[in-house]
Amino acid sequence: MKKIRIITHSGNFHADELFAVATLEIHLNGAPYEVIRTRDPNVIKTGDYVVDVGAVYDPTTNRFDHHQKGGAGERNGIPYSSFGLVWKHYGEKICDSKEVANGVEFRMVYPVDLADNGVEVYTPAFDGVHPYLVHSVIQAMRPTWKEGEVHDARFIELIPLMRRFIEREIVMERDRLEGAKLVRELYLNAADKRLIVIDGQYPWQEELAKYPEPIYVVKPRHEANSWQVECVRNDVHSFKNRKPFPEAWRGLFGDALALATNVPDSIFCHNMGFIAVAKSKEGALQLAQMALDAYDEHSNQN
Repeated sequence: MKKIRIITHSGNFHADELFAVATLEIHLNGAPYEVIRTRDPNVIKTGDYVVDVGAVYDPTTNRFDHHQKGGAGERNGIPYSSFGLVWKHYGEKICDSKEVANGVEFRMVYPVDLADNGVEVYTPAFDGVHPYLVHSVIQAMRPTWKEGEVHDARFIELIPLMRRFIEREIVMERDRLEGAKLVRELYLNAADKRLIVIDGQYPWQEELAKYPEPIYVVKPRHEANSWQVECVRNDVHSFKNRKPFPEAWRGLFGDALALATNVPDSIFCHNMGFIAVAKSKEGALQLAQMALDAYDEHSNQN
């Protein structure tokens, strides 16, 4: 069987064309293909799929470039890269759900598109210190000046990893949406919406951040035989909590925390005040209620 030709540019590789090729691999569903990295116009014409090269965006002929004058459009103010263009046309089919595809696009595709189009998406908190992103992983795989011209081999080496990232994001988004519905019901049915009790490992952070009331969540820990109280944040990507635990609890363990809280099965409170742990659900609920009482007292004083 003749191999399907996926053509992208030669030279340095980037996140957008790697993820675009990995997306096409999932779309092809086992059909044999080869990746050709070139900038030769005559070779580009032979591609069954062409991504990030060729200066043409035409999904009817499977051309997915964004480097032509005027680019290839945008959505929500975010310009498309080759990854975004491929995802636009195959994401929903791959995910078997428009809702899941939209979630993966928001979480994964948008940041890649922004970075590839030279749009800053964050401001470093410390001069010269930057987050270690997927772009950093890809950059680490590029050959150094001492390793010679092995870009093509490294590109092929990375495709399975990029595919795995995409597949995991699809699974996570599908399960997140299902879990979010359960968390939403718990919120709607909670007697005190400042304190939400969750009996499973549902992804709650993004869902509860939508509502103004939740302050603390009580839930079982992944480790057996303990429960935790965790602070709700307005922004799940920030470390700023709506209401940290009392200063007097922070950094305490075991007997010291039990003495400070009068909760006998207290285990510890993080020194940054965003999580506290007890051996039992009842103990965790006591800690949460005490934190709420302290919050009410502080609010009344002000």
